[in-house]
Amino acid sequence: MKFKKPQTQISFPRMEEDILAFWKENHSFQRSVEDKPEDKTWAFYDGPPFATGLPHHGHLLAGTIKDVVPRYWTMRGYRVERRFGWDCHGLPIEFETEKNLDLKGRKDILEYGVDRFNEACRSIVLRYTSQWQNTVERMGRWIDFENDYKTMDLDFMESVWSVFQKLWDRGLIYEDKKVLPYSTRVTTPLSNFEANLNYQDVQDPAVTVKLPLIDHKDTSLLIWTTTPWTLPANLAAAVHPELTYVLISVEGEKEKYILGEKRISA
Repeated sequence: MKFKKPQTQISFPRMEEDILAFWKENHSFQRSVEDKPEDKTWAFYDGPPFATGLPHHGHLLAGTIKDVVPRYWTMRGYRVERRFGWDCHGLPIEFETEKNLDLKGRKDILEYGVDRFNEACRSIVLRYTSQWQNTVERMGRWIDFENDYKTMDLDFMESVWSVFQKLWDRGLIYEDKKVLPYSTRVTTPLSNFEANLNYQDVQDPAVTVKLPLIDHKDTSLLIWTTTPWTLPANLAAAVHPELTYVLISVEGEKEKYILGEKRISA
């Protein structure tokens, strides 16, 4: 009996492309959903990326996890519908539009017209659709692009308000105060993600400040900070219960200083 000669040269990229072509030709993803009973569903919500940028490593990592979990529940016999989504709200789109229109802030936007500005924002939302779809499909992720959702769609916004109404009716909404990053440029609070946009490490000056002890005026606690303008709002200096502090003096000076033992060499 003759056996087929084994292939010794394998192109994994070519193999991946062949598998993707097979899935597409046989509608494998669609059938994996449609063949499952509608009364046995496993809900999956795909947190959408911002619509103004291209996919990066973080998206690929999260997308892999978002693909593995629905596949698992599909193999358990559940109907797992998953639609791709687009986050169309927030500052990234507004910044992009301001840059395109050469607007410098709220005053320019009002002069340009809020309605026109909003329409300009909507017009750039899906400029990267094809690049996203190519990347997501190339990484082998199964998700529905044809029935994608957008957070700017009225039915989506109405669904959010509907859920908020239910939370309100159950007494789960309350008013309180919270410290948030705030942009004086756009006069609005920022999410942690927005506050970290274009974050860069830079060399920043620091100061060491003396805090004289109340009962020992000739002894000061040394503190270090890169934000001295926040000191007037401080009410106390904290010390670590498990660290060792030392009392030192400089030759020729009467004043003494308290600082962490490990900071002496610094």
